[in-house]
Amino acid sequence: MKFTTAAIALAIGVSGLAFGAMAETVGISMPTKSSARWIDDGNNMVKQFQEAGYDTDLQYAEDDIPNQLAQVENMITKGVNVLVIAAIDGTTLSNALANAKAADIKVIAYDRLIRDTPDVDYYATFDNFKVGVQQANTLVQGLEERFPDEKPWNVELFGGSPDDNNAYFFYDGAMSVLQPLIDAGDIVIPSGQMGMDTVGTLRWDPATAQSRMDNLLSANYTDKTLHGVLSPYDGLSIGILSSLKGVGYGSGDLAMPIVSGQDAEVQSVKSIVAGEQYATIFKDTRELAKVTVSMVDAMLKGEEPEINDTETYDNGVKVVPSYLLEPVPVDASNWEEVLIGSGYYSEDQLK
Repeated sequence: MKFTTAAIALAIGVSGLAFGAMAETVGISMPTKSSARWIDDGNNMVKQFQEAGYDTDLQYAEDDIPNQLAQVENMITKGVNVLVIAAIDGTTLSNALANAKAADIKVIAYDRLIRDTPDVDYYATFDNFKVGVQQANTLVQGLEERFPDEKPWNVELFGGSPDDNNAYFFYDGAMSVLQPLIDAGDIVIPSGQMGMDTVGTLRWDPATAQSRMDNLLSANYTDKTLHGVLSPYDGLSIGILSSLKGVGYGSGDLAMPIVSGQDAEVQSVKSIVAGEQYATIFKDTRELAKVTVSMVDAMLKGEEPEINDTETYDNGVKVVPSYLLEPVPVDASNWEEVLIGSGYYSEDQLK
């Protein structure tokens, strides 16, 4: 059988068109479904990537580091075009990302910085130092509002997971506000427990935070009143509040201490409305997904993604070019406007 040159050219053209029409795939590696915010992150990214014409492979590792490594390696083997990774432990992915680099797969660190590797291309996150500043500002605002005549204020400090780079930015941002007040004698830390090496909460585990709060109360507050708790995440806040309520805070004449938070998770927003948790920090994961999709789109078109920070996030090997989004403090005065007004939650979700 003979093929004409035109027929061969047509066949090649059709084949090329078919190949070109194949959607590129984005591998999305999320840490856990135990936190509502990561479920929202995953759903928002899948929705927006698919709307932009990409296929997605979304995997949750349930806070198991070997599981996340295996999932990322599997995505590399399957030939995804880009990896978007929210790392459980930002120091454990160097070998996997070297394999991604060898396969010409681009990598975006999502929300949490990936450390100790040259093979991360961009970082999409919120201004994490500012999150900490806002947490401390809401704590101080609450202390002034609820305990105006009770200085010095007795406060305890909680940090995030020591293997999450963001936890240090949250803590340092908060301490940039609180340390001057400690130095001035306006705030005291009766337990004396300070510094991420002491106050960190591995894996952001609420049960760990509740247990530590129980111990702090029994060891330091038999003869004094706790006024406030710096909590860097809503899940920890709920555990801390359970401990506080267990010894009578929030009932009778014992006012609930001011407790901060982060992520505007449903349970915490309901707690704010009920007058228990004082505030949280809202990070609109729809916007973070939008930035991430834009980064991927630009990279796969051979263009430079939009970034707004080239100095802050040194991962130990390189400064990772980043896009930082603005966090928003939420308390009883503005939760409806910020969370329902923006369409992030419906009224029914927060009933």
